[in-house]
Amino acid sequence: VHQTSWGMTTRLIGAIIMVHGDDSGLVLPPKVAPVQVMVIPIQQRKEGVLEKAAEMKEALAKAGLRVKLDDTDKSPGWKFAEQEMRGIPIRIELGPKDIEAGKCVIVRRDTRDKIEVSLAEAPAKAAELMDVIQKDMFERARAHRDSHITDVTSYGAFKDAVEHKPGFIRAMWCG
Repeated sequence: VHQTSWGMTTRLIGAIIMVHGDDSGLVLPPKVAPVQVMVIPIQQRKEGVLEKAAEMKEALAKAGLRVKLDDTDKSPGWKFAEQEMRGIPIRIELGPKDIEAGKCVIVRRDTRDKIEVSLAEAPAKAAELMDVIQKDMFERARAHRDSHITDVTSYGAFKDAVEHKPGFIRAMWCG
């Protein structure tokens, strides 16, 4: 089986896409995401924004997170869509008004929930969210799987389940 550069098989990647992906792209569990947090500066040409975003990136890295800063010239909307498509678990939005107020916005990829936190609290909150997102994604996947299992005890019930019930079939096997 082919292995990617970060040790996952292509089969495992396919399973992650099938289980967690949505119409906007990938949704990667934090433990396997190559980038866990994307810092996105808003109005980055304004004085101090890129510098504060770079400081945030460093603080997140010191908190043990795999982080990148999107300092490209693309619009914030483009950057948000790209972060969503790539499945990066968290994005941190940071603009001039946020900096002035001493805060930033953390957005979860899995739920798209937005959380406003102080700049000082952001690294700890992002690290905490990694565990929460990992657990929530696992529980959602388990609940989906369990709700799509049909138990059968006869060949007739097996044939009926194959034809009429999407999902998985759990059947007894005697060899």
